[in-house]
Amino acid sequence: MENIFDLVVIGSGPAGYVGAIRASQLGLKVAIVEKYNTLGGTCLNVGCIPSKALLQSSEKFYSAKRHFAEHGISFQNLKYDFSQMQNRKSDVVKQLTTGINYLMNKNDVTIFTGSASFETENFIKIEYEGKTQLINAKNVMIATGSKPIELPFMKFDKDVILSSTEALSLSDVPESMAVIGAGVIGLELGSVYSRLGCDVTVLDASESILSVMDKDLRAEGQKLLQSQGLRFSLGVSVKSCQVSEGVAYIGFEDSESNLKTLAAQKVLVAVGRKPNTDGLSLENASVELNARGQVIIDDQFRTSQSNIFAVGDCVPGPMLAHKAEEEAIICAEIIAGHKAKMNYATIPGVVYTHPEIASVGLTEQELTASGKDFNIGKFSFKANGRAIAMGETEGFVKIIADKVTDRVLGVHIIGPNASELIAEAAIALEFSSSAEDLAKSVHAHPTLSEVLKEAALDVNKLSLHK
Repeated sequence: MENIFDLVVIGSGPAGYVGAIRASQLGLKVAIVEKYNTLGGTCLNVGCIPSKALLQSSEKFYSAKRHFAEHGISFQNLKYDFSQMQNRKSDVVKQLTTGINYLMNKNDVTIFTGSASFETENFIKIEYEGKTQLINAKNVMIATGSKPIELPFMKFDKDVILSSTEALSLSDVPESMAVIGAGVIGLELGSVYSRLGCDVTVLDASESILSVMDKDLRAEGQKLLQSQGLRFSLGVSVKSCQVSEGVAYIGFEDSESNLKTLAAQKVLVAVGRKPNTDGLSLENASVELNARGQVIIDDQFRTSQSNIFAVGDCVPGPMLAHKAEEEAIICAEIIAGHKAKMNYATIPGVVYTHPEIASVGLTEQELTASGKDFNIGKFSFKANGRAIAMGETEGFVKIIADKVTDRVLGVHIIGPNASELIAEAAIALEFSSSAEDLAKSVHAHPTLSEVLKEAALDVNKLSLHK
């Protein structure tokens, strides 16, 4: 009887462990199955957290090198210790993954280590170090996340051709790196190594970076990243890759169909991620996948099998840790008998480059395509007192509001602390706030958040400092 659970969660990433906690809070007997020896999934072990640790370390070095003198702080023979940066990254990861173990114990969640697969819709087989056991699950939450997409002519060799996992754990900084993909992962990790002196070239089939973001953010972001040393070859088609004596030779076709070659010591392939459902034996539980390999769910996260649910990167939608967490919370509440529903319109997206880039809601191009009339308010950090005092004046806030109702439809930020500022915008969308609501809210002075207030005022051409 001890191996009968109200809910078995497969995967311990942001979706899995948060869903397990919420289900336990609601009185369910919960188990979580993780194939690796540490909890936390991709995000904590080889994704969000280690990348942000390296971004922080490299940004401090870059800032000391380029900007500290203007603050009256000078150095002689400034240098970095990449090994220590990696050690610090590992310490950050260890602290957080250890914390998840604590949370599982605190919330009476039983942890099973091993690879999970379905024997039937109610029995989960767990294999670990040659041993097998079965556990009985009244309900199952699939939260197995995603893994990097591998190009057929550019297979990961974990030495020269890298996924994001290997790029986070290099022993030293290469002289040159080609990044295939101008999305979030490519730009973040490209920034890390560029700041530390690596010659980074980013290639992408799209004509711009961050193709799903607002056009003004894309243009400003590319300009600022280029000024920091990143090189871009956009609108290109990568055709081949040959490795010889530790150097990769990438063949690509530019926008004018000219064949070119780029040589690099390391190649980071960051063209996206795909659902991680291999080995689950979903067919044994009659769980269906779509053409992209994602688990098919309804708006209550139910799969084609009524007692099996799925959340996070393995289902359709943006692959974001915070989206996965929220889905898992709502899914747990549904399993426990509560009424709940996910609001996908208010999920922010963030790029942790410098400056940061953040967005929530609809873009200008989406609204133009829909035919909806709208007003735009915009305000630059160059006119903000706190930003000037910080020496962080690059970027702007752009607010788009319905022309008739003044309801905020989208907020797009590039600038200092954009990842934190976007939370106010997400709340505004969640509560269907108007631009006037944001403009009339008192913001402390001097703060970066005043740029949001000024952009909201500018929606109706009332900005005070523009």
